[in-house]
Amino acid sequence: MLKMLALAALLTTAQAAPDPHLPKATTDTVAPVLPKGLDHAVLIVSKTNGWRHIEHIPHSNRVLADIVQGLGRTSYATENAAVFNDAQLRRFSVVVLNSASGAFLTPDQRAAFARFVARGGGVVALHAAGDDSHTDAWYSDTVIGTKFIGHPGGDDQFQRARLVVDRPDHPVMAGVRLPWTAVDEWYSFNANPAARGMTVLATLDEASYRPGAKLAMGTHPVIWTNPRTKGRVVYSALGHLPEAYDDPTYRRVLVNAIRWAGRP
Repeated sequence: MLKMLALAALLTTAQAAPDPHLPKATTDTVAPVLPKGLDHAVLIVSKTNGWRHIEHIPHSNRVLADIVQGLGRTSYATENAAVFNDAQLRRFSVVVLNSASGAFLTPDQRAAFARFVARGGGVVALHAAGDDSHTDAWYSDTVIGTKFIGHPGGDDQFQRARLVVDRPDHPVMAGVRLPWTAVDEWYSFNANPAARGMTVLATLDEASYRPGAKLAMGTHPVIWTNPRTKGRVVYSALGHLPEAYDDPTYRRVLVNAIRWAGRP
């Protein structure tokens, strides 16, 4: 009887354990103390008040920091969204949103971010930074330009697909070798962001994988920019798996995106 009670207690504890993919939403109100020497630096933010990509965030943060170092720049990684204030954002030229999800900014922090972009600050948003957990109108219009509707599940969640470079002349696509195939969790959206003024740089060949009838888009953008802002904004839907950040082709895209977004 005691063994049965102990087993029941263990099962109850296991069932009650929080899902690390769904952390409790938090609001940051005290800004971090930034190190000295940050000037035109790159801010890497992986704050998650929505789905947390525990599989790739630790690794991709390291890869992104290495990319920034290779560009001769300084980076600062944080999950403290209170860094989104006018004084501290002025020390950065690019903000990389590394699968930042959910309502991770307060209204004041979002307003500071909007001012950062309006005065020419760059944004590189990756994977879950474009999912449907982002409901703020300015963020949705400026960073995403469309609405995430899902990705294949089950055995089809991760599939190899062929990417098509639509704008080989764009700096973000410079040096990308074709054919380019990759394994990822392929996001679908309710509309082509080009209809909202975005410039699509790369699309998926839907004949090369199984999106499913409900997620098929026909023209299926996965990387685009927003030319309607003073700051240079890039979004890439790639990057669920940590291995994506070790793919030389995708790393080339990330290098290009950070370099391009940080130009005056």
